[in-house]
Amino acid sequence: MSGTWANSTFFADSERPPAAPPAGFNGVLTRQQWRDVIDFSHAVDAPVVTSFAISAGTRGVEGRWTSEQARQLLAFTKSTGGRIAAAELMNEPDLPAIGGAPAHYDAAAYGRDFATFRAFMKDTAPDVTILGPGTIGTGAEARARFAVSAAGIDAVSYHHYGALSARCFGDRTARQALSDQWLARTGKTFAFYRTLRDRLAPDKPIWLTETAETACGGNRWAATFTDTFRYLDQLGRLAKAGVQVVMHNTLAAIDYGLLDERTHLPRPNYWAALLWRRLMGTTVLDAGVGEQPGLHIYAHCARDMPGGIAMLVINNDRRIRRRLTLPAASQRYTLASEKPVDGNVQLNGSTLALGASDQMPALDGKPTPAGAIVFAPATITFLTVANAGNTNCR
Repeated sequence: MSGTWANSTFFADSERPPAAPPAGFNGVLTRQQWRDVIDFSHAVDAPVVTSFAISAGTRGVEGRWTSEQARQLLAFTKSTGGRIAAAELMNEPDLPAIGGAPAHYDAAAYGRDFATFRAFMKDTAPDVTILGPGTIGTGAEARARFAVSAAGIDAVSYHHYGALSARCFGDRTARQALSDQWLARTGKTFAFYRTLRDRLAPDKPIWLTETAETACGGNRWAATFTDTFRYLDQLGRLAKAGVQVVMHNTLAAIDYGLLDERTHLPRPNYWAALLWRRLMGTTVLDAGVGEQPGLHIYAHCARDMPGGIAMLVINNDRRIRRRLTLPAASQRYTLASEKPVDGNVQLNGSTLALGASDQMPALDGKPTPAGAIVFAPATITFLTVANAGNTNCR
């Protein structure tokens, strides 16, 4: 629960929120809204990760950040039975001008505020993981923010968007969405932050705390199967590289939400996320298949299947069929769409949709014998092998 707006949002200090934001803030978060967040957190068994306001309304002497707003949010969360698992000081400190920071907010000012933030958190909420810097760039500004916060973080956090959406004058087209060059962009951003981590915060885990199809709400095809290639390849690619957490923006807002924000009906990326969560465990394996254009293969221990393995096979070539030989029988889960831009997705030929009373459909695999398996163009397939006997997967 974060974002650029969080940098300048006032957390109401009573059950009767102000009609307008106080001076130095641009929005108001009511106590009831945050209570709803906590209730949702409990319902889905997902602790909260957040950031705090840093705008002019939080500033004291000489423009220094003060912890009062953060203190109120932490105290209210605890009083209502909520849990904040991890927190960044602010969202994207390398974009201070659009993020609500004071004028001329440079790396030195951020480093000073981060030191205050860290001391406050260790004293007030020592069980909360401190993330940082939460930057989005791969240039000098991001390097500078990393340098002044690296000594105080528990885990490295960064954001990644491969480009801007059309609504912010980006030039990406749906035709590029399955290209190897586009899919590789997440790895290039990660390499930048891994290099900084290795030099300034060795051995600290790395979290990607914000990502989606493109920044600024996503393009129209972010809501369709066209973007699912990016989403699942990103999960496989970053897991293989050692990233522990990937947070997708958003659950239900704008074009890149996993759910339609008006109907709350699942979009293709929701079904992709659900299959990943049900099938792919957290231990990454060597798929034993070399990288090749148009075919991306990732292997993990299967979730809740001792000794079993799960594979993700992405044929992002729009014209060529691919082939893979497995020496054991498997369960196959193939995602495809006759028209990738129409918002629908099929699992093994059946369109995925909620039932009349919002019942989840069966997400069953198709028994597949050992031997050659063919993958049609522009399809994504999960394979699970229950009796693989992999000793890494006990």
